[in-house]
Formats: sequence, C-alpha cells, structure tokens
Amino acid sequence: MKLDLKKIKKLKEQMAEAGGLPYCSAVVLAAGSSQRMGNDKILAKLCELPVLARTLRPFQDCDCIREIVVVTAAEKLEEVTELCREYNIGKVRKVVCGGKTRAESALVGVSEVSPNAALIAVHDGARPLVTEALIQRTVSAAAKQLAAVPAIRSTDTLKTAGEDGFLTGSVDRESTWRIQTPQVFRAELIKGALTKALKQGLPLTDDSSAMDLIGVKTALVEGDEENIKLTKPLDLLFAEAILRERRRRDADRAGL
Repeated sequence: MKLDLKKIKKLKEQMAEAGGLPYCSAVVLAAGSSQRMGNDKILAKLCELPVLARTLRPFQDCDCIREIVVVTAAEKLEEVTELCREYNIGKVRKVVCGGKTRAESALVGVSEVSPNAALIAVHDGARPLVTEALIQRTVSAAAKQLAAVPAIRSTDTLKTAGEDGFLTGSVDRESTWRIQTPQVFRAELIKGALTKALKQGLPLTDDSSAMDLIGVKTALVEGDEENIKLTKPLDLLFAEAILRERRRRDADRAGL
C-alpha cells in the first residue's frame, strides 16, 4: 500500500517540528561477493588502509551520524569486527550477517538500528571515498524531504539496445542521473519499503527504488564525482589517484 499525500505531509511536518538534525543511524553494506573485482574488495588495501576502514571513517567523524551498523558476510564477521576495533571506529554498534541479495542485506541492516533512529543512511561499503560533507548534505535533505540521495548528472550519451545487440533508441541524458550512496530515509519508511520489495520479489540495485513502491518521492542532492564505487580492479587505481590528489590539495591549502 502506498502512503497518501496527507500521511507524507504529516511526516514532513513532524521532522520539521523536531528541529535540528534527528538521530541518524548509518547502515554500511559490506556483504557482496566481489565477483567482478576478483578478490575481496572490502578488505583489500587502498593506500595502505583496508577499503572498509576508509569507508567507515567519514561516518565515524561526521557529527550527524550517531551509530553505525555494518552488514557483512557470515565468514567475515570476526574479521570485520576486529577491523572496527583496530581502526577505532567506535560508532559501530553491531556487525551483522547479511542476506543473499543487496535488498536482503539492507533490510537486515535497517532492522538492527537503534529504536531512537529517525533517519537511516544506507551506504555501499565499496564507496571508500565518501566525504563528511556529502553525508551531512544528504542527511540534511532527508530530514526535510523524508528521502534523499546524492546524484551526478549523466554526461555520456545513453542508448537502449535489443537482445539482438542492435541499438533501439536514445535516452534523454538531461533527465538521467547517476545515483550514489549514502541514501538517507525516514527510518520507518525504508523498513516498510524494503519489506514490501522483498515480499514482491523485486530485484533492487539501490534503496530509493523501494521508496517508489510506497509512493514517497526521493529528493536529489549534489553528489560527488570522487565518490566512486569499487567494482573492478581498475577502480582501485582510480581511487588511489583520487586519494593522492586529495593529499596534494590538502598540502596546498596547508601551505597558504
């Protein structure tokens, strides 16, 4: 069942009346199989630190995030728990076992957050270059709009093709966006939306798709070109280059 407009309006009014940013929990999904990467991308080293440690650090340091739940594979529970201790990610309250699909893992994660959570930020564990600024921006938007995702406008020419391998048409890139994470939602809405999606057996590649099922529009916020997802081995090289460039920019600013 979709929410009616009156219910959505009431929820927005409740968020506005609360004042400031509400309690926000982060759910970091790190249960993927890494098949396209060829090895475990979550625990791979990225400029001397594990990818997951780099992913978690901005959430640890961001003032608007109150707790972190990490969802990982059963065989990595102990290793991920130890990683959180070793790198002093003190906001991690739970490390839990994920499901067979991304949607299942997301539902497990959002179901484990604190009952105090008014907002939940769901983030891909394989996006280690997320910044505190992006987290803050998206949480702030969700506090007003109930659901918000960071996005980058598509600059490539997009085409559709048939099963025969021939082009069938073009896609208007002016209305096409590349969606990133963290995606932030009112807690009870994302829990209900993911539950509904799984009951209907719908394949989800991101969590905002589940919000469509309950009639809640998701707001776009400015994404970050550097917030790449590690999917293939070449992505690690891109990530290393971005980190080197960030260090150079920091050094330049420090020298001013």
